[in-house]
Amino acid sequence: MASKVEIYTWRTCPFCIRAKELLSRKGVQFIEHKIDGDETARSRMQKRANGQRSVPQVFINDQHVGGCDDLYALDAQGKLDQLLTADQQIVDS
Repeated sequence: MASKVEIYTWRTCPFCIRAKELLSRKGVQFIEHKIDGDETARSRMQKRANGQRSVPQVFINDQHVGGCDDLYALDAQGKLDQLLTADQQIVDS
């Protein structure tokens, strides 16, 4: 099973565009949360991202990865592919 990838973005943000391009180049399907001018959505993102308000904010299997620079750093370290191919852990309720 592929990893669940979510990214919070702002339409004209160059860092958001770069992060989405990296994910797309890797063939990753992701859920994009466009928060342009939506303070409720931005607050939701901020809560999930440990207080971060900048965009993009990336989550892989509900784990906060960080922003664009963090995503590229993981890729440079060879760790991004591992996260993207890791199975989601299913928790019984």
